[in-house]
This record gives sequence, C-alpha cells and structure tokens, in this order.
Amino acid sequence: MNLSARRSGWWLTGVVLAAAGLAAVLPPAKAQDAPKRTELRVCQDPNNLPFSNTKGEGIENKIAEVFGKALGLPVTYYSFPQRLAFIRNTLRYKLPGEDFRCDIVMGLPVGFDEGASVTKPYYRSTYALVIPKGRGMDGVATADDFLKLGPAKLQALHIGIYDRSPASEWLERHHLVEAGVPYPIMNPDPDQYPGQIIENDLAQGKIDAAIVWGPIAGYFAKRVKTPQLVVIPLKSEPGVKLDYQMAMGVRYGEREWKQQVEGLIDSQAPAIQAILQEFNVPIVDASYEAPKQK
Repeated sequence: MNLSARRSGWWLTGVVLAAAGLAAVLPPAKAQDAPKRTELRVCQDPNNLPFSNTKGEGIENKIAEVFGKALGLPVTYYSFPQRLAFIRNTLRYKLPGEDFRCDIVMGLPVGFDEGASVTKPYYRSTYALVIPKGRGMDGVATADDFLKLGPAKLQALHIGIYDRSPASEWLERHHLVEAGVPYPIMNPDPDQYPGQIIENDLAQGKIDAAIVWGPIAGYFAKRVKTPQLVVIPLKSEPGVKLDYQMAMGVRYGEREWKQQVEGLIDSQAPAIQAILQEFNVPIVDASYEAPKQK
C-alpha cells in the first residue's frame, strides 16, 4: 500500500478510517456468483456521526436506505467500532457454518487495499479549517486570509488537529506546528466520536480553530448553534494532500455484487448528492487537479 493510500485509510476521518487502515490483509475470496439477497446488510460503526450510528442518522445510513429502496430490500446493520481491524471484524467476519454478517462498507477511500475491494468513488471532499465568528477572525473567508493574519496572531492560536493527519503536515508547511493542539487519532473509548473536537472544544473556546476531514467539519459546524462556525475547505498543496475520493467496499471475489453497487452509485447519484448537501459536506469538483505530491 503506497503512502498516499495509507494516508487515506488512516487519517481521512480521524478515528473513522484509522481502524480500516489497520485491518489485516486476508487472502481474497474465490470468485462466486452473486447470492440471492433478502436484505442489504451494511457494516457500520455504531457511534460515528456524521457517517453512521445505531439510530440511522448518518450520511452512510441515509445512502444505504436509498440503495435498499432501489433494490427493494430492507436495510440491516452489523455494528463494530472502527478501531483496529474493522474490515476483518465486519465485512470479512465469518464463523464456521455461518454466513458473513454484512456485505458492504459504505465509506472507504479510493486506494484502500487491505481486505476489501473498493468501488468507483461517489464523492470527493477535502480537509477544512473551522473557525468561530466573534473571536477575532471574522474577516477570514479563505485559507489565504487565515495565513495573512500574520505570524504573531497565528502563533498565538490553538489549532486542534488529529495527530499524524494531513492537517499536521499543513501546519508544518506553514510553520504553525507550535500552534497545533494534537488529538489522538484512535481512542479506545466507544463513546468518543470525531466531531467532539468541534462540538465541544472549539465551541467552548478551548481551542481557537480546528482542521479536520471535510464531512466532519461541515456536519458539526452546522450542528453547533453558538458560536456560528465557518467552514473553509483547504486545497491540496505540493507535499500536502488534503482532498480524497471516497468509495464503498465489498469482499474480494464478489464481482457481480461490486458491479451492482457501482450501478447504484451511478443510478442514485442525484439522491447521494442531495444527502451530501444536506450534511453540509464540502465537495471538491471531480475536474479539480490537485498538485502532484512529492
């Protein structure tokens, strides 16, 4: 797995994809005909908004419901926290004499290659800077505006980031490492979720800004009512990749099922885009060409 793909698996959504990136590499299953399905069985994290939860409130839950309706099947879930070995404990989990517990992971980065066969992408987002209004940065509307605040102002800020993420690299590139407040990318507490950095610490003034994966930024900035939060999508720079394409994952060898899922990605694209818009996800245009990474 190359560095770019590993970054996708480990860092895109903080704790969201960290576990998937550490999933054990298992031998591909033998090719087989698509089984007759009586339900759409989805692998999910039970507490991982804005992506999924047991109440069905996340982006991936909503898209799964769209797929289920299109297939004429009820949607069921098999839940496991996305910590270590998520793929092994969900998509590829099977006891002797039993069937697999679930058949699709609704969110994996393009380039992920550890234990799952990844579909075509269905959206592309980027890391984003989140800042509060009324705390001395009201004129900031772009990343350039933020960097023009000046060294003295910037170095005095406390900028929350997930440790070892592209946000760390962005701070390093702009000589702001000392302003960074690192949060652990993996937390053993099952009640922890990635948006707490915004919903709790940024909203309460414990940090002055945050740089997180776009869907997390958009969803929790919209959910926080006071103070009003501004989401500023960041662009990839030479040496710092910030935008990633997201896809879905199925088991290796299930070619017909993968083709069916990709057909749904195409046919249900308007509904998918409406859900992403509802959740305030920053979208990078498919035609955007990011700078080549060193």
